[in-house]
Amino acid sequence: MAKNRKTQSGAVWIVPVFKAGLLCLLLGGSSVGYVLQKNQIFDLGQQINRREALWEKLKRENKMKASQLSDLQLPAKVAERVKQQRLGLINPPASAIIWLEEPIFLDQSANPPTSALIVMRNNNKNVARPETP
Repeated sequence: MAKNRKTQSGAVWIVPVFKAGLLCLLLGGSSVGYVLQKNQIFDLGQQINRREALWEKLKRENKMKASQLSDLQLPAKVAERVKQQRLGLINPPASAIIWLEEPIFLDQSANPPTSALIVMRNNNKNVARPETP
């Protein structure tokens, strides 16, 4: 004999509704998460593009400033600035200049010698003497 539907419990009707609600909640939540992730990826892409453009701009400025620095360090420019500012600097006489030769190593794997010449200023004279290890 068939049971009367009026006598069925309320839990039988709540379970399918709960399953449908849970399924809708999962699908809706995952779609919202997907959209949020896509927006975040788009924003990060824009940040990367802005920073790469800024990096290229800074590299160009760095090259420009390096060329300006090399121009300002030319001996003719330095002498011109000294004359403009009236600093009273002169070139040292040839007797005050000591030229040190750098050792040449034929074997690149060999270590350089431990003693090297050091130029020291002593009583307004340049003196070359070996470094003590």
